Amino acid sequence: MRPWILTETNYAYTQDHPYDVAVLPLGATEPHNLHLPYGTDVLEATIIGEHACEEAHRQGARVVLLPAIPYGTETNLRQFPLAMNLNPSTLYRVVEDLVETLVENGIRKILLLNSHGGNEMKPFLREMYGKSSAHLFLCNWYQAVRDVYSDLFTHSEDHAGEMETSFALAYFPDLVQGTEGHLQADQGEPTPFRFKALEEGWVSITRPWHLLTTNAGSGNPHEATAEKGRRLMELLVTRLAPFLVELSRADIDETFPFDSPSNA
Repeated sequence: MRPWILTETNYAYTQDHPYDVAVLPLGATEPHNLHLPYGTDVLEATIIGEHACEEAHRQGARVVLLPAIPYGTETNLRQFPLAMNLNPSTLYRVVEDLVETLVENGIRKILLLNSHGGNEMKPFLREMYGKSSAHLFLCNWYQAVRDVYSDLFTHSEDHAGEMETSFALAYFPDLVQGTEGHLQADQGEPTPFRFKALEEGWVSITRPWHLLTTNAGSGNPHEATAEKGRRLMELLVTRLAPFLVELSRADIDETFPFDSPSNA
Protein backbone atom coordinates (compact mmCIF):
# COMPACT_ATOMS: atom_id res chain seq x y z
CA MET A 1 0.00 0.00 0.00
CA ARG A 2 1.15 3.49 -0.87
CA PRO A 3 -0.71 5.65 1.66
CA TRP A 4 -0.43 8.80 -0.47
CA ILE A 5 -2.67 7.16 -3.12
CA LEU A 6 -6.30 6.90 -2.09
CA THR A 7 -7.02 4.06 -4.53
CA GLU A 8 -4.57 1.84 -2.65
CA THR A 9 -5.32 3.07 0.88
CA ASN A 10 -7.73 1.45 3.33
CA TYR A 11 -10.07 2.74 6.00
CA ALA A 12 -7.84 1.43 8.78
CA TYR A 13 -5.15 3.87 7.63
CA THR A 14 -7.36 6.89 6.97
CA GLN A 15 -8.97 6.62 10.43
CA ASP A 16 -5.62 7.20 12.10
CA HIS A 17 -3.88 9.37 9.49
CA PRO A 18 -6.03 12.32 8.40
CA TYR A 19 -4.89 14.21 5.32
CA ASP A 20 -4.32 17.97 5.02
CA VAL A 21 -4.06 18.21 1.23
CA ALA A 22 -5.80 16.45 -1.63
CA VAL A 23 -4.53 16.34 -5.22
CA LEU A 24 -7.21 15.81 -7.87
CA PRO A 25 -5.79 14.91 -11.33
CA LEU A 26 -7.82 16.11 -14.30
CA GLY A 27 -7.40 14.20 -17.54
CA ALA A 28 -9.16 13.58 -20.84
CA THR A 29 -9.90 10.75 -23.26
CA GLU A 30 -9.00 11.80 -26.79
CA PRO A 31 -6.77 10.89 -29.77
CA HIS A 32 -3.11 11.93 -29.59
CA ASN A 33 -1.80 11.76 -33.16
CA LEU A 34 -1.42 8.16 -34.40
CA HIS A 35 1.06 6.95 -31.81
CA LEU A 36 -0.09 7.85 -28.28
CA PRO A 37 -3.01 6.29 -26.39
CA TYR A 38 -6.36 7.97 -25.87
CA GLY A 39 -5.69 8.02 -22.14
CA THR A 40 -2.41 9.94 -22.39
CA ASP A 41 -3.67 12.87 -20.31
CA VAL A 42 -5.09 10.57 -17.63
CA LEU A 43 -1.84 8.61 -17.41
CA GLU A 44 0.27 11.78 -17.29
CA ALA A 45 -1.76 13.40 -14.52
CA THR A 46 -1.85 10.18 -12.49
CA ILE A 47 1.84 9.36 -12.82
CA ILE A 48 3.00 12.91 -12.11
CA GLY A 49 0.68 13.00 -9.12
CA GLU A 50 2.04 9.70 -7.83
CA HIS A 51 5.64 10.87 -8.01
CA ALA A 52 5.01 14.31 -6.55
CA CYS A 53 2.83 13.01 -3.70
CA GLU A 54 5.32 10.27 -2.90
CA GLU A 55 8.11 12.79 -2.47
CA ALA A 56 5.88 15.15 -0.49
CA HIS A 57 4.81 12.25 1.75
CA ARG A 58 8.47 11.36 2.26
CA GLN A 59 9.06 14.92 3.44
CA GLY A 60 6.22 14.72 5.94
CA ALA A 61 3.26 16.11 4.03
CA ARG A 62 -0.14 14.65 4.81
CA VAL A 63 -1.20 14.51 1.20
CA VAL A 64 -3.45 12.16 -0.76
CA LEU A 65 -3.76 11.63 -4.50
CA LEU A 66 -7.32 11.05 -5.66
CA PRO A 67 -8.28 8.96 -8.71
CA ALA A 68 -8.06 10.99 -11.90
CA ILE A 69 -11.15 12.27 -13.67
CA PRO A 70 -10.73 10.52 -17.05
CA TYR A 71 -12.92 12.86 -19.11
CA GLY A 72 -12.51 16.49 -20.09
CA THR A 73 -13.80 19.15 -22.46
CA GLU A 74 -13.54 17.93 -26.07
CA THR A 75 -15.97 20.21 -27.90
CA ASN A 76 -13.38 21.08 -30.56
CA LEU A 77 -12.37 17.44 -31.20
CA ARG A 78 -15.87 16.12 -31.90
CA GLN A 79 -14.96 15.27 -35.50
CA PHE A 80 -12.49 12.66 -34.19
CA PRO A 81 -13.87 9.32 -33.00
CA LEU A 82 -14.33 8.70 -29.29
CA ALA A 83 -13.09 12.06 -28.02
CA MET A 84 -15.20 11.75 -24.87
CA ASN A 85 -16.64 15.16 -24.06
CA LEU A 86 -17.77 16.82 -20.85
CA ASN A 87 -18.97 20.36 -21.44
CA PRO A 88 -17.20 22.88 -19.18
CA SER A 89 -20.31 23.41 -17.06
CA THR A 90 -20.63 19.64 -16.56
CA LEU A 91 -16.97 19.27 -15.63
CA TYR A 92 -17.28 22.11 -13.15
CA ARG A 93 -20.23 20.46 -11.43
CA VAL A 94 -18.39 17.14 -11.15
CA VAL A 95 -15.32 18.81 -9.64
CA GLU A 96 -17.51 20.92 -7.34
CA ASP A 97 -19.18 17.80 -5.94
CA LEU A 98 -15.80 16.21 -5.28
CA VAL A 99 -14.46 19.38 -3.66
CA GLU A 100 -17.43 19.55 -1.32
CA THR A 101 -16.95 15.88 -0.43
CA LEU A 102 -13.39 16.71 0.58
CA VAL A 103 -14.55 19.68 2.66
CA GLU A 104 -17.05 17.46 4.45
CA ASN A 105 -14.10 15.21 5.31
CA GLY A 106 -12.01 18.06 6.71
CA ILE A 107 -9.75 18.61 3.69
CA ARG A 108 -9.86 22.24 2.56
CA LYS A 109 -6.53 22.54 0.72
CA ILE A 110 -6.95 21.07 -2.76
CA LEU A 111 -4.68 21.07 -5.79
CA LEU A 112 -6.24 20.51 -9.21
CA LEU A 113 -3.49 18.86 -11.24
CA ASN A 114 -4.63 19.40 -14.80
CA SER A 115 -3.23 17.54 -17.80
CA HIS A 116 -5.60 18.68 -20.56
CA GLY A 117 -5.51 22.05 -22.27
CA GLY A 118 -9.23 21.91 -22.97
CA ASN A 119 -9.99 21.93 -19.25
CA GLU A 120 -10.15 25.68 -18.61
CA MET A 121 -10.37 25.56 -14.82
CA LYS A 122 -9.52 29.15 -13.84
CA PRO A 123 -13.19 30.24 -14.25
CA PHE A 124 -14.12 27.38 -11.90
CA LEU A 125 -11.77 28.73 -9.23
CA ARG A 126 -13.38 32.16 -9.59
CA GLU A 127 -16.86 30.62 -9.32
CA MET A 128 -15.95 28.65 -6.20
CA TYR A 129 -14.31 31.55 -4.39
CA GLY A 130 -16.61 32.55 -1.55
CA LYS A 131 -19.00 29.74 -2.43
CA SER A 132 -16.94 27.03 -0.74
CA SER A 133 -14.66 26.95 2.28
CA ALA A 134 -12.15 25.02 0.19
CA HIS A 135 -8.93 26.70 -0.89
CA LEU A 136 -8.35 25.64 -4.50
CA PHE A 137 -5.05 25.69 -6.31
CA LEU A 138 -4.58 24.94 -10.01
CA CYS A 139 -1.49 23.51 -11.70
CA ASN A 140 -1.51 22.90 -15.44
CA TRP A 141 1.62 20.77 -15.23
CA TYR A 142 2.61 21.38 -18.86
CA GLN A 143 2.89 25.09 -18.05
CA ALA A 144 4.96 24.52 -14.92
CA VAL A 145 8.14 24.04 -16.98
CA ARG A 146 7.74 26.86 -19.49
CA ASP A 147 10.77 28.75 -18.19
CA VAL A 148 13.10 25.81 -18.89
CA TYR A 149 11.20 24.11 -21.72
CA SER A 150 13.85 24.91 -24.34
CA ASP A 151 16.52 23.33 -22.13
CA LEU A 152 14.69 20.00 -22.39
CA PHE A 153 13.04 19.94 -25.80
CA THR A 154 13.71 21.03 -29.37
CA HIS A 155 10.18 21.43 -30.74
CA SER A 156 7.30 23.45 -29.34
CA GLU A 157 4.50 21.48 -27.70
CA ASP A 158 0.77 21.74 -28.24
CA HIS A 159 -0.63 18.21 -28.30
CA ALA A 160 1.09 14.81 -28.73
CA GLY A 161 4.42 16.44 -29.57
CA GLU A 162 7.94 15.99 -28.27
CA MET A 163 7.16 16.60 -24.59
CA GLU A 164 4.15 14.30 -24.28
CA THR A 165 5.79 11.62 -26.39
CA SER A 166 8.96 11.76 -24.28
CA PHE A 167 6.85 11.32 -21.17
CA ALA A 168 5.07 8.35 -22.71
CA LEU A 169 8.34 6.70 -23.79
CA ALA A 170 9.60 7.02 -20.22
CA TYR A 171 6.51 5.91 -18.28
CA PHE A 172 4.21 3.88 -20.55
CA PRO A 173 6.31 2.85 -23.59
CA ASP A 174 4.24 -0.28 -24.17
CA LEU A 175 1.32 1.97 -25.19
CA VAL A 176 3.31 3.97 -27.75
CA GLN A 177 2.83 3.00 -31.41
CA GLY A 178 6.38 2.50 -32.67
CA THR A 179 9.65 2.93 -30.81
CA GLU A 180 11.99 5.75 -29.91
CA GLY A 181 13.21 7.23 -33.18
CA HIS A 182 10.69 5.22 -35.23
CA LEU A 183 7.28 6.50 -34.19
CA GLN A 184 4.21 5.76 -36.27
CA ALA A 185 3.10 9.37 -36.26
CA ASP A 186 2.85 12.30 -38.62
CA GLN A 187 4.91 15.47 -38.16
CA GLY A 188 2.21 17.21 -36.15
CA GLU A 189 2.34 20.26 -38.40
CA PRO A 190 -0.75 22.41 -37.71
CA THR A 191 -2.62 24.22 -40.46
CA PRO A 192 -1.85 27.96 -40.38
CA PHE A 193 -4.65 30.43 -39.83
CA ARG A 194 -5.91 32.65 -42.62
CA PHE A 195 -5.73 35.73 -40.41
CA LYS A 196 -2.55 37.34 -39.06
CA ALA A 197 -4.25 38.27 -35.79
CA LEU A 198 -4.95 34.61 -35.06
CA GLU A 199 -1.39 33.59 -35.98
CA GLU A 200 0.01 36.24 -33.64
CA GLY A 201 -2.37 35.19 -30.88
CA TRP A 202 -3.97 38.50 -29.95
CA VAL A 203 -7.27 37.27 -31.38
CA SER A 204 -8.29 33.73 -30.44
CA ILE A 205 -10.91 31.12 -31.25
CA THR A 206 -11.74 27.63 -30.08
CA ARG A 207 -9.78 25.61 -32.60
CA PRO A 208 -11.60 22.86 -34.57
CA TRP A 209 -8.94 20.16 -34.52
CA HIS A 210 -10.11 18.33 -37.65
CA LEU A 211 -9.18 21.51 -39.56
CA LEU A 212 -6.11 22.38 -37.48
CA THR A 213 -4.45 18.94 -37.64
CA THR A 214 -4.20 15.82 -39.77
CA ASN A 215 -4.40 13.16 -37.07
CA ALA A 216 -5.06 15.21 -33.90
CA GLY A 217 -1.37 15.87 -33.33
CA SER A 218 -0.01 19.41 -33.05
CA GLY A 219 3.72 19.32 -32.38
CA ASN A 220 6.57 17.28 -33.83
CA PRO A 221 7.12 14.11 -31.74
CA HIS A 222 10.01 12.57 -33.65
CA GLU A 223 12.88 13.76 -31.48
CA ALA A 224 11.24 12.51 -28.29
CA THR A 225 13.26 10.25 -25.99
CA ALA A 226 12.59 8.46 -22.72
CA GLU A 227 15.51 10.31 -21.13
CA LYS A 228 13.83 13.65 -21.86
CA GLY A 229 10.67 12.30 -20.23
CA ARG A 230 12.55 11.29 -17.09
CA ARG A 231 14.22 14.70 -16.87
CA LEU A 232 10.80 16.32 -17.20
CA MET A 233 9.50 14.26 -14.30
CA GLU A 234 12.48 15.16 -12.11
CA LEU A 235 11.84 18.82 -12.72
CA LEU A 236 8.13 18.55 -12.02
CA VAL A 237 8.71 16.69 -8.76
CA THR A 238 11.28 19.22 -7.57
CA ARG A 239 8.68 21.94 -8.08
CA LEU A 240 5.45 20.23 -7.05
CA ALA A 241 6.56 18.25 -4.00
CA PRO A 242 7.92 21.22 -1.98
CA PHE A 243 4.73 23.15 -2.72
CA LEU A 244 2.63 20.26 -1.39
CA VAL A 245 4.80 20.10 1.74
CA GLU A 246 4.39 23.84 2.34
CA LEU A 247 0.67 23.60 1.71
CA SER A 248 0.30 20.72 4.15
CA ARG A 249 2.13 22.59 6.91
CA ALA A 250 0.39 25.92 6.40
CA ASP A 251 -2.38 27.00 8.75
CA ILE A 252 -5.58 28.32 7.24
CA ASP A 253 -6.18 31.76 8.75
CA GLU A 254 -7.90 34.94 7.66
CA THR A 255 -5.11 35.88 5.21
CA PHE A 256 -4.40 32.39 3.77
CA PRO A 257 -2.76 31.86 1.30
CA PHE A 258 -1.21 35.31 1.56
CA ASP A 259 1.44 36.17 4.09
CA SER A 260 0.22 37.90 7.19
CA PRO A 261 1.22 41.57 7.63
CA SER A 262 3.45 40.66 10.58
CA ASN A 263 5.47 38.31 8.36
CA ALA A 264 5.58 40.54 5.28
